[in-house]
Amino acid sequence: MDKRIVVKIGSQVLCDPNGDLNYGVLSNLVSQLGRLQADGWQVLLVSSGAVAAGSGLTNKQLQRLSDPVIRKQVMAATGQVRLMETYRSLFEREGLTIAQVLATKSDFQSRHHYLNMRGCIEALLTAGIVPVVNENDVVSITELMFTDNDELAGLLAGMVNAELLCLLSTVAGVYDGDPDDSGTECIETWDDDKYQIEGVVSRGTSALGRGGMHNKLAVARKVARLGTEVVIADGADPRIIEKILGTQKAGTRFPATGGASSAKRWLASADDHAAGSVTINQGAADALLDSKHMASLLPVGIEAIDGHFDRGDVIQILGPEGQVLGCGQARYDHQEAIELIGKRGQKPLIHYDYLYLGD
Repeated sequence: MDKRIVVKIGSQVLCDPNGDLNYGVLSNLVSQLGRLQADGWQVLLVSSGAVAAGSGLTNKQLQRLSDPVIRKQVMAATGQVRLMETYRSLFEREGLTIAQVLATKSDFQSRHHYLNMRGCIEALLTAGIVPVVNENDVVSITELMFTDNDELAGLLAGMVNAELLCLLSTVAGVYDGDPDDSGTECIETWDDDKYQIEGVVSRGTSALGRGGMHNKLAVARKVARLGTEVVIADGADPRIIEKILGTQKAGTRFPATGGASSAKRWLASADDHAAGSVTINQGAADALLDSKHMASLLPVGIEAIDGHFDRGDVIQILGPEGQVLGCGQARYDHQEAIELIGKRGQKPLIHYDYLYLGD
């Protein structure tokens, strides 16, 4: 199978502050992706910029709309057309066909929807077509919104089992302090033992997008643990893709530190919209978190059940202090789980193969 790369391009890379598309940057990035595909890579592009592009295109019409949610939907609907037409034209110059894929968080919530979406994207990649993916801002509401397109890109990297995820922004990478301070340097390779997120990054968002470096870091660390290398780098660099795949320094790298099955990668995308939860005792928590052993969640270690879930639903796992340890797919419903609380010799509520643990 060809190597796969997911490239996410942020709004600030694609657009100027007025919302106009930066054709020079876009053309250069598409040329780089075209060369990448010619070298045998299967490319999946996650592109922000629809709302920003729409704001530049429909400013006069937007003055008639007072509802901020409706304004954003209109901006997304008009801007998406503009953005995709630009991509179609630029990729056509490279001899490539693109396909538009719009996603919401609900597409990742059920295993059935997840597999349907994966099947479509796998088919596009196999056919040599470049999927251009964006959040469906026209229908997304708060509870169905991704944190940002970095989160969406991370979920897609896990979905297609990509070798590499590139998060392209307007910064050179992750700095070991305030970038405006003298002596601050870009971190070449991230090390969890050496750096702490709160110690090097302050929370915040850009003017055009709703993401920030804090979110990029969280996504990068999570995706790397699932088996995909991640690079955070400057998308405006005219040779950034070449540098990332070559020997030159480029951005901040997050080496892949593990691997995960298809089921666990799906669970990693479903960990924040569980149907219910189980609270477990300290002994069960220690067993699950012991990296030297593969442990399933047995009823004997469960102290409480919350929510109404069915067999096959995703449920959260809470530690003795209420902290979220991870999630898993329930092998039976909440009623049976309640009846088996604390009992020995029972089948697992969550089998190890369908268990995902976070930090």
